[in-house]
Amino acid sequence: MTRARLEAFSDGVIAILITIMVLELKIPHGSTLDALRPILPIFMAYVLSFTTLGIYWNNHHHMFHVVDHVNGAILWANLHLLFWLSLIPVTTGWMGENALAPWPTAVYGMVLFLSGIAYNTLVRTIIRHEGPHSRLAQAVKRDVKGKASIAIYFLALPLAFVRPWIAQMLFALVALMWLVPDRRIESSIPHEHHDHREPREHGEIG
Repeated sequence: MTRARLEAFSDGVIAILITIMVLELKIPHGSTLDALRPILPIFMAYVLSFTTLGIYWNNHHHMFHVVDHVNGAILWANLHLLFWLSLIPVTTGWMGENALAPWPTAVYGMVLFLSGIAYNTLVRTIIRHEGPHSRLAQAVKRDVKGKASIAIYFLALPLAFVRPWIAQMLFALVALMWLVPDRRIESSIPHEHHDHREPREHGEIG
């Protein structure tokens, strides 16, 4: 599989996951603003998960702009990431329909935690394949933000059984961290010269 096919497959999976989530949103029963109140927790969970999936799509897309080749290990690491991301819709619905309940919050957090682990594994697998002097390796370096995100998710897991709302705030905090643009990989994408190749897009990753 080429890099382009891997990107196209991953883009398709993430698009389907977002579509599944929006289809799970229930139509309000009533014509007043009070009718929105019962679905507000579900909508807020949807917003968080939509943002999370969007961040993964954005970072995944730009990361592969500094990857030259993919091998079998990278393909499996990518599938590992997509597996955990594919569980976000069902856990989003469970948490949204049981607002501030400990177990749904904890399971949702576990999926986010394992998704973070899987993304980190994908990054490390690419670096092992391309070498420590590759553009990706030089861009992420120690990947402080990635490790901090995993640590925050891990911290949120026990908090889900004590103060679920704090755990959910930590989930949102990680999303906010990744919304802040990070220019490390953008700066490592070389500017294209005036030739017949299609210019690469610019983006961010942490």
